[in-house]
Amino acid sequence: MNTKGIRTDPDGKSRCAWHQGHEDYIRYHDEEWGRPVKDDRRLFEKICLEGFQAGLSWLTILRKRENFREAFANFEVERLARFDDADIRRLMQNKGIIRHEGKIKSAINNAQRACELIDEVGSLSAFFWSFEPSEEERPYEFTYQQLGQLTKSPNSHRLSQALKKRGWKFIGPTTAYAFMQAMGLVNDHVEGCFCRGEIEGLRRVVLNS
Repeated sequence: MNTKGIRTDPDGKSRCAWHQGHEDYIRYHDEEWGRPVKDDRRLFEKICLEGFQAGLSWLTILRKRENFREAFANFEVERLARFDDADIRRLMQNKGIIRHEGKIKSAINNAQRACELIDEVGSLSAFFWSFEPSEEERPYEFTYQQLGQLTKSPNSHRLSQALKKRGWKFIGPTTAYAFMQAMGLVNDHVEGCFCRGEIEGLRRVVLNS
């Protein structure tokens, strides 16, 4: 990695260096991270998994993601919202996920709150994307130094507070910002990463659709 936070890999592509050469992390970087998402199920899944990540690395969660999907009804909010104490006991025995009772209960609680939020505003997408920062709030060029300083933002604080007000759990401003990065509400691929320009184009298409 150089001082610009870029790594040129054997395939000749220059990427954000945080993937550290892990093949599954490279796929996630190239195919998912920062690409704009408006699908409610995917948005809900990610914000739940960000809660499970607290205190852990995202790579740990990524490698268990299929297990999480199987265990948590594919993160379909209406199905997950109906989970009960028996489901919690079952999940606490599941070695394929993070067996943290508080986080498990929060995912179920958040599914219930997500159903209420959909009733309130029409979709999770409409709610989450209302916290996208304006161009004026973002740097003209996005550098590695800026990325290192951005663990949260004013908008991630507002998103966290809005969710907590509605009863969501395990959604602090740092978790909210990581969610915004991953789901394309911001484009935090650094200058020089081959994904950055592509994602800017995708954002224009998706956000104007």
